[in-house]
Amino acid sequence: MIKVAFASRDDVHVDMHFGATERLVVYDVSPGYAELVHIGQFQYAVMKGENKDKALEAGQIIVPGEEMAPQPGELDHPPEDKVLAKLDFVKDCAAVYAASIGNSSIKRLMALGVQPVIVDAGHDIVDLLNEVSFALAQGGLSWVDRARARQRDADRFDRMAEEGWNEEEEVTTTATAGRHRLITSID
Repeated sequence: MIKVAFASRDDVHVDMHFGATERLVVYDVSPGYAELVHIGQFQYAVMKGENKDKALEAGQIIVPGEEMAPQPGELDHPPEDKVLAKLDFVKDCAAVYAASIGNSSIKRLMALGVQPVIVDAGHDIVDLLNEVSFALAQGGLSWVDRARARQRDADRFDRMAEEGWNEEEEVTTTATAGRHRLITSID
């Protein structure tokens, strides 16, 4: 099982820039199954760089106005780093999907061992969860293979201690909000 985060306004589509997102939705994903485990709420961050328009609807543009002007004293000292809280929130994730991710955030995510994945704005989260589920079962996404290898190394002693000691848990097939049955093959 791996954790995957999505920058989303509505918890259904990836539609936000990582640095500007006010919500990150995190799922535990295993072959054939995904469960919503966390939703992080963050302070609004005005995007000022070259990627500020990438997560917008087609044809929509942000015209810089007063919100883009430096605040009194802002240039005297560096502004607060609004990405730090997001980085801390996703540090246990294998990947973060967003409509756009700035170069600095990409480097910082990679340093944490979190794979940044940029997709078209509006991409359905369940479709992406299916891709990850399929890759967990069949391979094919290199970042998923790397995440599984890291997890195997970190969890090997826990697995050995648990082997044969747990009763089998009953798997429930009822669909509830935040839980998804996913594909593991294309047969």
